Amino acid sequence: MPTIDFNQTLSEMITAARAVLDKKWPVVKDYAEAELEKLARTLAQIETLKHSGQISEVEAGILFEMQKNTARAVMLSLQGMSLLLVEGAINAALAVVRDTINTALGFSLL
Repeated sequence: MPTIDFNQTLSEMITAARAVLDKKWPVVKDYAEAELEKLARTLAQIETLKHSGQISEVEAGILFEMQKNTARAVMLSLQGMSLLLVEGAINAALAVVRDTINTALGFSLL
């Protein structure tokens, strides 16, 4: 049974990213929320696939990094977004859910 609460995970990720993006939030909100939703869904999917034996820890890491790279690319395409700002937002979003996700997966993904 999945233990990652998608809605709670997404909410925590958005709150953390919003704090980092600060004044840029009104401009990037729609894109940031969409990309964070994809990251949260990927984390929930990884949990399901890992616990059902369909993917290994290595494959889980690759799947997660692919989605993280996509989120980074989309957010970097927005005017006024620097690599440091985007990385800071993504890292903050993942930091707030790190323990919950790693515990649910049974290994350190984040």
